[in-house]
This record gives sequence, structure tokens and C-alpha cells, in this order.
Amino acid sequence: MSAEEILRRVFGHRGFRPGQGQVVGAIMAGRDVLAVMPTGAGKSLCYQVPAVAKGGVGIVVSPLVALMQDQVARLRDAGVAAASVNSSQPWGANADAWRAAVRGDLRLLYMSPERLTDQRMLDALPRLNLSLFAVDEAHCVSQWGHDFRPDYMGLSALRERFPGVPIAALTATADARTRDEIARVLLRAAPLVHVAGFDRPNIAIGIERRQKNDRRLLGLAQRLRGQSGIVYCPSRARTERLAAELAGLGLSAFPYHAGMEADARRAALDRFVTEPGAVAVATIAFGMGIDKPDVRFVLHAGLPGSIEAYYQEIGRAGRDGDPAQAVMLYGMDDVMLRRRFIAQSSATPARKRVELARLSALMDFIEAPGCRKQALLGHFGERADGCGRCDACLGRSFLPDARERPRRAGALPSGADAAAPARAADGDLLAALKARRLELARAQAVPAYVVFPDATLMAMVATRPESREALRTVSGVGEAKLARYADAFLAVIRRHSA
Repeated sequence: MSAEEILRRVFGHRGFRPGQGQVVGAIMAGRDVLAVMPTGAGKSLCYQVPAVAKGGVGIVVSPLVALMQDQVARLRDAGVAAASVNSSQPWGANADAWRAAVRGDLRLLYMSPERLTDQRMLDALPRLNLSLFAVDEAHCVSQWGHDFRPDYMGLSALRERFPGVPIAALTATADARTRDEIARVLLRAAPLVHVAGFDRPNIAIGIERRQKNDRRLLGLAQRLRGQSGIVYCPSRARTERLAAELAGLGLSAFPYHAGMEADARRAALDRFVTEPGAVAVATIAFGMGIDKPDVRFVLHAGLPGSIEAYYQEIGRAGRDGDPAQAVMLYGMDDVMLRRRFIAQSSATPARKRVELARLSALMDFIEAPGCRKQALLGHFGERADGCGRCDACLGRSFLPDARERPRRAGALPSGADAAAPARAADGDLLAALKARRLELARAQAVPAYVVFPDATLMAMVATRPESREALRTVSGVGEAKLARYADAFLAVIRRHSA
């Protein structure tokens, strides 16, 4: 099958998004690629489609076990043979995954950088019919990247040891210096470099000095009551405390951090993607890989790690294109604590200089006069006019009154001007589809969005398909998902239509 046929029949999409087709074509042609695309722009498909089309085994480098597991679950649900080799699995499961790759039964095999750069693994890789290497979160290779991981440096061995295998490096956040370093370390000469625009015009930005307590943050969250959002906190203890305070104010808030049991984290994810108005109070890892387009706000309860980290985190809001807000509340005590942490760390002097430079760049952005968007996009090398929607442009708080609702109520893909009964009926159907999705996901022990992302359920609400042929035309419904889920979701739609 061609790449376009795979996109349609396997992944259920009618066509490539801007930039995707160019990246896929380069990988198919055996060319190295650096793709910098915003959160939600479809980076994963850029290597998944070529891996299916080329045959053989595509090796994907991912920094987090949870990301690997979610990607593998999504691929399997779409009918693509995928597996991972990681430290959270029993030895037998890793051995089975490797044997399947050797037999040629897998299209994609996920590994951590530590696992892939182990000398024994590098020596064993020639046993596989390799189709490509995909390095996700590729900014981790850069000393200037916002999440430098020393083990990523070892991936430089791939280009010399496997000269005939294309390498794709993908990230959502990389300024010019980071892009240059990614290309220098990972890629061969003359790679395709695709940099999508960084602007997210539907996200309004505000930055304020934090007072001695969280009263302002709690007030902001109350004004956004009933909308789904994320509150980022710098520590696990603070996520627990703030989640409890928000829940006490009547918000559907809950904590999420790495110290929670796996079952509790999974339940929190299910709640976030299923429950209307859910608010996750979380540490920075939350949101990676989660397909939830209708997040209406992101609040930072402290200083983010860097400009790049900040951009990535606020980018989890408003992925449906509807208006969203991002507010950062910071204090000078955050800055002093960060400086002290850097000074007392065991990092090399060079690394400490990098971290201090990143902190300085973040503060330059925070304290820059004029439009927030101009300052943010300028960091990534983009010129922009004043956005007219940030707190600096407006000269005041931009947050809406609690009575004001985003266009389309922040939930449905069409019918902004429809009558209230129609909106209510659409909301009821969407809730019923989400409930059915959650039942199916729990039966398979996977996150709800593995079955279908919210965007696909919203498209079902907009089109109300009542036959398999009609359901096949909905974006996100590939052949494997059609065979597995058609009856369950069509039954819900028919019941509500009747």
C-alpha cells in the first residue's frame, strides 16, 4: 500500500496534515529528517506510516515508558504489530518482543535510549530488517535542549553503524541552536529540516507575580469552573495540596504525579479524558502523549523549567482550535530556588552554565515589555505582530467571566449557532460515546483515548453515522477499529438518534 492508503485504511485519516506528507515522503525515500512540529500536529504518524509502508522493523526511541506503552497500545488497536522493550516489563515479555522483531512479525519496536545504545543491543540490531530509526523528543540530545538526557548522545552511533537506514528526529520544541545540535549529533549531511510554525493563536497568555499564598490561582481556577484544564506544580506535595483545595471549592480536581501507584495514575488519566470539566493538578510529565483536544486552560503554579518546557506545556491547551488560556504565576523565590539548585547540583561547570543561561532566557521572556506572543515566538526565531489577546496587549487580565463560554462550548466540532436543544442533544451523545469508550478501554486495560481520541468522538457527534460505511468516513476510524468497535458505537448513535 502507498503511504496515503495506509494513512486512510490503517489510521483512518483522509489526508496528511500540513508538513506530514513532506516528512513521510523524505523518510520513504531514505532521507534523514528533522521535524519540529507543535504538540498535537501529528509527529507520530510521520514515522509510523513509513514503518508500515516500508516493511521490516522501525526502531523508535522514546524517553518515557508510559509514552512507549501508550503508543504500542494505540498501534495494536489500529491493527499495527508493535511492541516495546523496557525496564517495566518482565524479562520474558522483552524476550518475546525481540524474537518477534527478529522473525519480522513487528513493524515498530519501541526502546529507551539507554536500552538502544547498550553495546549488546547495537551488536544485535543487524539481525533485524531495519526500516528506520525514529528519535522522539529529540531535543533531549542537545546540551541546550530543555530536557537534556546524556544517554541520547549515544544515539550518534546509529548513523555510522547503519548508513542505509534513515533516521528521523522529532520534537515539539527546539530553537535554532537546539535544531543545529540535533542535526549535528544524530543526522547525516543534508537532512530534510521541517519546522512548523510555533504560533498557537487561540491560546491567550498571561503572566503574573505570585503572592505569598495560592489565593490568586484558586480564584482563576474558580472563574474557569466547568472547563477542563491542567494546573502544573513544581512538586508532588504541592499537587496533592492544590488538588485538595480545588476539589474543596467544587472543581473536579485530582492530583497526578510519578509517586502515585500505576493503577491510580491510570484512573486519573481515564477521569481526565472522560469526565467533563476535569482538572489535573500535576507535575510536568503529565500531558505527554495524551490526546485530549478540549483542554481549555493551563495554569502554572510556579516557574516552568524553561521557555521550551513552558511552550510545550501550554501547547496542551486548545488543541481543538477553540479559545484557551494559559496563566503563569511565579515568584522571585522560584528564581532563587532554581539558582541555588543549579549551584548545588553535581552537574559539570559547563552544564551549570547552560542551565543558568536557560533560566536567564526564561526570565527575559517573563519580564519582556510588550506582547507575550512576540517574545515567545521570537525565542524560536519567528517574527510576529502583537497578538492583541495577551495580558500585555490588553493591559489587564484577559480571562473571561465564568459566564462567558468558549466558542462551541469548548467541546463540539460544529453547531456554534445551533439552538440550545441541539447543543444539549449533542452533549448527551458525546457523553454517551465517552462512557461506552471507557467501558471498552477498561475491558482491555488501556487508556480511554487508545480506543478513540476525543476528536473522533466529536466527529461522530457532528456527522451521526448510522452505518459501517458512514462510520468509515469519520477521521480516526481505520479498518481495524471499524471491525472492532463499529457495532458498539453505532448502537449508541442509533439509540440517541431515535
